[in-house]
Amino acid sequence: MSPFAIFQFRVLVPAVLSLVVTVPAFAVPYSALVAEAESERALYSRNADELRHPASLTKMMTLYMVFDAVARGELSLNDQFSTSAYAASRSPSKLGLRVGESITVEECILGLVTQSANDAATVLAEGLGGTESNFAYLMTRKAHELGMSDTVFKNASGLPDPNQITTARDMFRLGKALLKDFPQFYSYFATEHFVFRNRTFHNHNHLLDTYPGADGIKTGFVNSSGFNLVASARRDNRRLIGVVFGGPSHSRRDAHMRELLDEGFAQLEGRQPNLAINGFEQLTPPPLLRRPDSIELPKGRRAAAARTRLAALKAEAAGQGDIADRVGGRDSKPGWQVRLGEFSRSDAAQQRLSQALKTAPFALRHAQVAVSAKVQRGKKAYQASFRGISREAALAACQALRGKGIGCLPAVASR
Repeated sequence: MSPFAIFQFRVLVPAVLSLVVTVPAFAVPYSALVAEAESERALYSRNADELRHPASLTKMMTLYMVFDAVARGELSLNDQFSTSAYAASRSPSKLGLRVGESITVEECILGLVTQSANDAATVLAEGLGGTESNFAYLMTRKAHELGMSDTVFKNASGLPDPNQITTARDMFRLGKALLKDFPQFYSYFATEHFVFRNRTFHNHNHLLDTYPGADGIKTGFVNSSGFNLVASARRDNRRLIGVVFGGPSHSRRDAHMRELLDEGFAQLEGRQPNLAINGFEQLTPPPLLRRPDSIELPKGRRAAAARTRLAALKAEAAGQGDIADRVGGRDSKPGWQVRLGEFSRSDAAQQRLSQALKTAPFALRHAQVAVSAKVQRGKKAYQASFRGISREAALAACQALRGKGIGCLPAVASR
């Protein structure tokens, strides 16, 4: 190789490679909004109503649904869910949950706010909605109730889905709703680290350490969205919520958010807006997103049973008779039972009751445990059952139990 060729290889090739690695590997749309939380007055806005992919900002709505269930008494922070094969198979980030492993609701919450754990998000979705697709429908419905009219959720984690969309303005509304509706739970978003199964997971929101007054709330990233962030900060009893979509890296996204929050607080102090603030450069036009033409419930028996399950919980706890109507009747009186079969030994019947309670803890949370003995053809048998629950809860429990291979028969209690 000639000296000139060697020069080209040693000097020009590394230079070209440096250009390649500094160019973003994806062209994603930029959006940003900073507004005062109380008044909703926008202090900086760029493409705030344009459709974007939320990525893990989706988990803000997952957590909203969980907080709502806890606040209503439908759920407890110490309640446990079992990890399905589907939940365990979700892509990282994750806690590394194993199939059949139990995890508490609070551990799931902490896994979402620190590690942004997709497996924990799916566990919560299946625990509350029966299936993730049904839970996503409920998330979308709640989002629209909160005024997030341009948002559609397709899963609980934010993993890529072309039809999962939102806007910066909608994410601002969700951040405000979390602050306003669940102040007792908002401090979870400031959790610095979470220890689970002897592993320590640190919060991905580095503004908690680098920006004075920052106290939440969520980061997100998929290739089609870039690096996203919803952040909240408070100074002198004035709170700002900022939203950034499309960062080319987490560090540049964070730096831009700090700049925008500084700008917002400066305006609150009476300074004129800084019109020189720019977003992220885009080398090529980003793809245009469109809102799905319609939002439909998932179809099939499993989806219908999942809706029955969640409706039972809500109908019992909140007295929402209209939900019970949609799943087949208003009979929410505790006149039903769940029969788990007959067993040759009393301890086997007790073991099956314990197994069932772990599998369907919410549908059976108000049930009375019963083991009754009878003699048939000269042999003693023990019947295991849960009593004193509503029709909806009995149907929901049996759906969950059958899904795990546990025999179950819902029936009207004998009088």
